[in-house]
Amino acid sequence: MEKKDVLAGLAALAQETRLDIFRLLVEAGPEGRAAGSIAEALAVAPATLSFHLSALTNAGLILQRRESRSLIYSADFERMTGIVGFLSENCCGRSASAGACLPVCAPTPEAANSEKTASPRCGC
Repeated sequence: MEKKDVLAGLAALAQETRLDIFRLLVEAGPEGRAAGSIAEALAVAPATLSFHLSALTNAGLILQRRESRSLIYSADFERMTGIVGFLSENCCGRSASAGACLPVCAPTPEAANSEKTASPRCGC
């Protein structure tokens, strides 16, 4: 993955509503969610949601498909994995194989779900 693509993805996620939308879509899995369902779940006005969905789509983080009269959005898991891979490519500055570092740098479920944590999210 190229640095400019990673930067576009991170820039799109650097906004609270867009981050919430993306996390909701990751949770929904490949089947995704309809735009109305996203708006309802996050209490976001349709026009505002449309703006944020457009930003996430332009950054390549989400996919859109039409089912009947509904627009269904889903996270682009390949792109998400690419960004995470880019960020952890040289995990902890080790030159060992990528697999050797992953358990040390993997976030714990508790840390990933807490708003404030006294300890770092990984062992790095």
